[in-house]
Amino acid sequence: MPTLNNNWWEIQILASHALDELLFWRLQKFGCEGTASAIAGDQVLIKAYLPLEKSSLLDLSALALWAAQDALAIEAEAPIVTWRMINEEDWSTSWKQHWQPQKIGDAFVICPSWIELEDPGDRQIIHLDPGSAFGTGAHATTQLCLEALEMRLMGIKPDDDTVFADIGCGSGILGIGAILLGVSKVYAVDTDSLAIKATRLNFQRNQIDDDRLWADVGSMGHLLKSLPTPVDGFACNILAEIIVDMIPYMEQLIKPNGWGILSGILLEQVPLIAEELDRHNWVIATLWKRQEWSCLTIRRSN
Repeated sequence: MPTLNNNWWEIQILASHALDELLFWRLQKFGCEGTASAIAGDQVLIKAYLPLEKSSLLDLSALALWAAQDALAIEAEAPIVTWRMINEEDWSTSWKQHWQPQKIGDAFVICPSWIELEDPGDRQIIHLDPGSAFGTGAHATTQLCLEALEMRLMGIKPDDDTVFADIGCGSGILGIGAILLGVSKVYAVDTDSLAIKATRLNFQRNQIDDDRLWADVGSMGHLLKSLPTPVDGFACNILAEIIVDMIPYMEQLIKPNGWGILSGILLEQVPLIAEELDRHNWVIATLWKRQEWSCLTIRRSN
């Protein structure tokens, strides 16, 4: 029989698409190690895995209550939250079996690090193992950001010395994509130390030289203090409420002709973001949407 330390909670949440970003954030904060999602009709089924010793049945009940409160806050239907105990062997294969190589845009194919992809065609392979960090490429907001990066970085050359910043880097997937598209260096921050660890490991998995990545625990303020010079462009794929708080400081982040990509924004939240951007002299260049989510590319107003 497996020992206590070899047992895991498998948490399953069936919810509206409008809730998935909040739920991924909630599960990450709860301490889950590994997540996967799949479309289930007009809903999304999220599976997350947590070491047994990290949580009790009472904690799991509290998680279900928080998820219901998150749904109430955005006027969505309450999710269905269930859990069961599984052993180490089941955990190591359960969430991974749902994640297969996935094409995104015209430039990328996201390949789990445990799968050998023989022929990617003309696409760049992003080898990825997110660990407990957000960002497998399965979520609409991540896909939108990668597609926006592809359009924004089309035609750049390595000798252009383009520098990119990723705020809330998660697994590092956006920074890796930027490097594969020709960016010279990536600066990445996340408030979760596990995300920084995942980002560094995933850069290594993609055989990217260490000197092309600066990654550290922190938020916008720490990034601004650490940058030697402003960057050419940045991406911020986090919750809309956090983006609003960051907008007043974004001008300090980029060069005068710089640009930004904002995602993690529900369609109904776009007017709030647009109003704050306009107040701080930003222009929305494009608005892309997928399911209930939107992605904005922005530039400074003339």
